[in-house]
Amino acid sequence: MMIRRRLMMFALCGLLGVAFASGAMAQHDTPKDIVDTAVGAGSFKTLVAAAKAAGLVDTLKGEGPFTVFAPTDKAFKKLEKSKPGIIAALLKPENKEKLAAILTYHVVPGKVLAADVMKLANGTKVKTVNGKSINVRNKHGVRVDNAKVIKTDIECSNGVIHVIDTVLLPK
Repeated sequence: MMIRRRLMMFALCGLLGVAFASGAMAQHDTPKDIVDTAVGAGSFKTLVAAAKAAGLVDTLKGEGPFTVFAPTDKAFKKLEKSKPGIIAALLKPENKEKLAAILTYHVVPGKVLAADVMKLANGTKVKTVNGKSINVRNKHGVRVDNAKVIKTDIECSNGVIHVIDTVLLPK
């Protein structure tokens, strides 16, 4: 009888623990906006710093929807290696417009999921927020201009992020 009571108490505590954990997880399942998602990921520190320097944080936290092709910190290091000093120069206040033009070249209006990209014809031109078009190819993996898409469909409250391995530079 005593063992049965202890087992029932243990089972009840376990059920309450599962219910509590499920409720806590449900709160965390609510998608964050694009900026908060990027900050939380931890691999977009340079992108977030650049968005702040360009004055784009409020826009990217706005209603949207936006599709962001987000270069990782490694992508920015690759750019810096090929063009030493470029990132420090772009982050200077006098280069705010140029930085904003580069960053908005990574953003497409609307929410474009990976499944939508796969339906596009290879070599489709897609207009970005800065007014120029990026070239999307979906043969042998998805590429946006010269960048490879390495992770797709990171859902945000105001759009979606696709992670890329190279910083896109408008022509």
